[in-house]
Amino acid sequence: MATVTLIGIDIGKHHFHLVAHNTKGHVLLKRQFGRHALIDFLARHSACRIVMEACCGAHWLARKLAGFGHTVQLIAPQYVRPFVQGNKNDFLDAQAICEAASRPTMRYVAAKSPEQQALAALHRLREARIGERVQTGNQIHALLLEFGIALPQGAQGLQQARLLLREREVALPPIAWRVLEAQLSHHDQLQQQIDDWDRQITVLAKQDDVARRLMTVPGIGPITASQLAADAGQAKGYHCARDFAASLGLVPRQHSTGGKSTLLGISKRGDKALRRLLVQCAHVIMMSARRWHSAMAEWTAKLMLRRHGNVVACAVANKLARVVWAILAHGGEYRPYPETGK
Repeated sequence: MATVTLIGIDIGKHHFHLVAHNTKGHVLLKRQFGRHALIDFLARHSACRIVMEACCGAHWLARKLAGFGHTVQLIAPQYVRPFVQGNKNDFLDAQAICEAASRPTMRYVAAKSPEQQALAALHRLREARIGERVQTGNQIHALLLEFGIALPQGAQGLQQARLLLREREVALPPIAWRVLEAQLSHHDQLQQQIDDWDRQITVLAKQDDVARRLMTVPGIGPITASQLAADAGQAKGYHCARDFAASLGLVPRQHSTGGKSTLLGISKRGDKALRRLLVQCAHVIMMSARRWHSAMAEWTAKLMLRRHGNVVACAVANKLARVVWAILAHGGEYRPYPETGK
């Protein structure tokens, strides 16, 4: 085992499958471990390179194994899948991880800190509550539409539903009134929870140095800055700003062959939540570009004169992603006119 240089681990909830390679890529060990047995085994093993898929539990295990002196790297699952040979099983998955890690051009995911994981969980909870709020609102609309009552969209429709419940001028079965009351009460509870999460995220963003520096960028508020700080980290896994924008799916999708280059719409790869937030920030910049004094606002105003609004939004979101990478990778704050240092 002293000649082991690369270990691939297929992560499970209770069982972990390990494959060890030497410098020539030959398999030296294949073994299944429980959680505690794996940690004990690798704690006694000499320092080597350990690679896993970036899935649930991988960031915690990466930090744990790095504490034993190992070099731990995480690979996105979509980059491992093409290396699975034959039928899929856990040992073949571990072998595929080793094969993918042996490629010199392979890209890796930076391990998150416990604080980043906790903050990311808070954002996921907020997104889940927002989705549940939308679902509850749609159920209210559908319930009343079954009885011939069509409500307007958005907050105005819910306000009319509350008026109907209070005045009861429409003839509905008693059960329908009880269902409507329960749904409106549930909607109010969800809204209260979302407001509470928003306040907590705002407080945390103002206390975090990375999020505070990101909020100096035009259009980026506490929610976006906090989620970028949690999911993008220090941008160590990206070679340049374009790679970071490409990882969020904000670059053109390419379909080229025979020397003919064809560029399509944005690729929409990576974290769709971050991409959606950056596009929303881009729309904020577009609405205020003529009033703001910065190089980005001037560039956006000129672009809006000659391109469609959706194209401009994606282009501004791409530029925002590049600015975010520069702040995460090199520190500092946003400067409206970088060429003058202001």
